[in-house]
Amino acid sequence: MSETPAKQTTRRPDWAALAIAVILAVVAAVVVWSTARQGGAASYARIGPTTFPYVIAGAFFILAIWTAFEAWRGDFPERERQEISPILWIVGGLAAQMLLLKTAGFSIATGLLFAATARAFGRGPLWKTIPLGTVLAYIVWVIFARGLSLSLPTGPLEHLLF
Repeated sequence: MSETPAKQTTRRPDWAALAIAVILAVVAAVVVWSTARQGGAASYARIGPTTFPYVIAGAFFILAIWTAFEAWRGDFPERERQEISPILWIVGGLAAQMLLLKTAGFSIATGLLFAATARAFGRGPLWKTIPLGTVLAYIVWVIFARGLSLSLPTGPLEHLLF
């Protein structure tokens, strides 16, 4: 009985993971650079306000090396195909909320974000999720703006009822 040699599949380096490793290293370098530029740190203590950012930068740098090593070996599992439509719905909802917060108010802008996110996850039609999100956001606005006296953007809906 003869056995055929196992077919070796050599995976190429995972370029997306290598890009992530580079981004992690850049973040580590920016944290170190930003922390080093801060002056006036107390020198009387061994552990001062600059210690923790250096620890975080070290962790990012270790993760960058680890990610690059694993990416070069091709050890990351194959990724599923990405769906761009849900991402566009969420980003569009965030953009709509940011653009409408001052004019439409917290409730309406956040209701649109809620509806766009629900649509991204395949839940409910917009005609149902926009009013539901607006009502939920209004309840949140009442709790935070009236109950806790926090400043949230007001719009026509908030002015209508309060």
